[in-house]
Amino acid sequence: MLSRKGGAGKTTLAVNLALAAFLAGRKVMLADIDPQRSASEALRARAEPGPVLAEICAGKLFHARSSALRENFDYLFIDTPASPEADVAQAINVADLCLVVGRPSFLDLAPIVRSAEAVRRLGKGGFVVLNQAHTSKPEVAAVAYPEIIEALRFCGLPLAPRGLRSREAFQKAMAHGRSVAEWEPGGAAGRDLERLWIHVETSLGGGETPLKTALAG
Repeated sequence: MLSRKGGAGKTTLAVNLALAAFLAGRKVMLADIDPQRSASEALRARAEPGPVLAEICAGKLFHARSSALRENFDYLFIDTPASPEADVAQAINVADLCLVVGRPSFLDLAPIVRSAEAVRRLGKGGFVVLNQAHTSKPEVAAVAYPEIIEALRFCGLPLAPRGLRSREAFQKAMAHGRSVAEWEPGGAAGRDLERLWIHVETSLGGGETPLKTALAG
């Protein structure tokens, strides 16, 4: 997942999407190239089986992807750092789909635009995921934040039809290495995640091999 601003929620999204794929029966690897290793800490807290974790630097991403392909993994998710630019660029080059994560606030607009420009410059596809949205509306979409959406029209990447609302369940689940769907079965946060995962999986072309690679940040 891709973000130039700390606290946007890219690690939460990367871990939850990796777990969504794993719980759907896919063979999943999560590559944590962020020196803070937040994704790694979350998965190490998990008591149940889960995605394979690769704690690596950006320079080893190509090798990790090649190994995952040889070992018949279905998905490789990458949790990126906010910087440096070179590490982020390497992750984008490896990915089939780039998820640019940001909160629906004007302070997040510039980081979202910069990340989207990097994705486009490197010839990759993806979309913007609005995260931590404070709204009671059933969809985190243009209806909820018209001014933000209007500004994002010029970033060059489409907006995901589903985003994630600000919910305490995400933080509680992460502390135990679990997805929100596991933490609160049937809960609103799990439904939000499930709808987003369906869009991500469809955008990646489904769960068939060869390996599909997505980064969130």
